[in-house]
Amino acid sequence: MYQWALWFHIISMVSWFAVLFYLPRLFVYHAEHADNEGYVKVTKIMEFKLYQYIGVPAFWATLISGVWLIYLYPVNIFSTGGWFHAKLAFLVILIVYFFSLGMIRKKLENNTCNKSGKFFRFYNEVPTILLLLIVAMVVVKPF
Repeated sequence: MYQWALWFHIISMVSWFAVLFYLPRLFVYHAEHADNEGYVKVTKIMEFKLYQYIGVPAFWATLISGVWLIYLYPVNIFSTGGWFHAKLAFLVILIVYFFSLGMIRKKLENNTCNKSGKFFRFYNEVPTILLLLIVAMVVVKPF
């Protein structure tokens, strides 16, 4: 059962990260083409559908399957050497980042976001860094 839970967790995580990587890229295009009303209209629809129909379900599937994995293979968090705590800390940052994307999406939808394309290009790097750190904690267990 553990292998199936792990499989589901990995598939869910890949789906969630697809959103985490692509949605800020849409924000770049949205911000840089704000004067093109037709383009922005289509981009707003894409942002909404990507976040609501793929991002939110993939987030919950990742979170629930992660808890399921802990249930199936309990980790003694006091004897992990700290890698598990570090992974959870990076995960909390990633969750905050995900919900910030939802808030930014709503501001863009309401035309109240004043962030530049350059800002979103930088913001787009956050999930990559967190992915590298989280996977390192799980695979290498450096602490």
